[in-house]
Amino acid sequence: MTDQQHPITPPLELLQQWAFEYWGPQEPVGEGETYIATQAARWGADQQLEQDAKWLDTNALFSHNLTISPSGDALRQKMRPKPPSLKELNLKHLEVMERDGHYLPEIIADLRRALESLPD
Repeated sequence: MTDQQHPITPPLELLQQWAFEYWGPQEPVGEGETYIATQAARWGADQQLEQDAKWLDTNALFSHNLTISPSGDALRQKMRPKPPSLKELNLKHLEVMERDGHYLPEIIADLRRALESLPD
C-alpha cells in the first residue's frame, strides 16, 4: 500500500489515467501497479535531487547561472535539456563523417529524415 502522506506519491487519478492509456478502460489499478508506480516516482525524484545537488555544488550561489536566473531557469535547462534539433543533430553527424571518414546506419536515417523534411 502506498503512503499518501509522502510528498512523492502519484495521485490515484494519474495512476488510473496511465492504466487506461496502457490497458484500456477494462483494467482497474491494482495494489501492485500502484506500489511499483510510486516506487518508480520516488526513485526518479531521488535521482533528480542528486543531479540537482551536484549542479548546485558546481554552480554556487555566486555563479552567473544563478544570479541571472532567480526563477531556476538555468537549473531547469540543465536538468531537462531540449533534444537537439534535426539541423543540429545532422550537423554533428556531418562533423563525425568528415572526421572519421565513415558513417553509421542511424546517421543515414537521420540525414534522410532531415532531407525529407525540407520543402521541394
